[in-house]
Amino acid sequence: MKRILIAEDEASIRDFVVINLRRGGYEVVEAENGREAIEKYNECGGDIDIALLDIMMPELDGLEVCKYLRQQSTTIGIIMLTAKSQEMDKVTGLLVGADDYVIKPFSPSELMARVDAVYRRVTVNKEFADKSRNAGDVICGGCFTLNLRNRTFQKSGELIELTQVEFQIMEYFMSNPGVPLSRMSILKYVWGDAYYGDDKVVDVNIRRLRMKVEEDSSSPEHLVTVWGFGYKWIP
Repeated sequence: MKRILIAEDEASIRDFVVINLRRGGYEVVEAENGREAIEKYNECGGDIDIALLDIMMPELDGLEVCKYLRQQSTTIGIIMLTAKSQEMDKVTGLLVGADDYVIKPFSPSELMARVDAVYRRVTVNKEFADKSRNAGDVICGGCFTLNLRNRTFQKSGELIELTQVEFQIMEYFMSNPGVPLSRMSILKYVWGDAYYGDDKVVDVNIRRLRMKVEEDSSSPEHLVTVWGFGYKWIP
């Protein structure tokens, strides 16, 4: 069963989301604040495929919940629910580990398209990890090693924790060293053709990756910007 955690303090919005998620075939776990969301996640033993988190919630806000869930799991899909006025919160959400965001008000079709896209990515990554355990696939470049078998990433032998989105981005870059990759190609490779959002999500994830792989993220040597186009990976 596809299981999703929805944390939203406004009952009318939560009920609307729950109805559409159930129609889409998801088993829904509900929470009305951030603290309850964490409690429900732990009660499920972490067996949650996707978390849909409102940013503005009592007890704990969605950003704090996002940070907690990402610390517990690199594979869970996390989508933030934001208002148009919360531009900085959208960026912050992506930086602390969210995979995507949906801006209120949203239509049922947009919501389900985003949720289904994240669920497909979660499922594909799990299946790929299972199939790759015996494949021994490793991509090396310079001091970096990406192990497709156990889904790990190392720099000079030191393990660096990546989210599933970050891992897919690094897989794309390390499979194409020195090749300029457009934002749109990265978006399609990681988020799929049906993605509704803009390419800002790529830039934020690159910023987050630079903080993990670069000695000085403000002067990147590996994840280099190709101005007016996208990025390229230099091992």
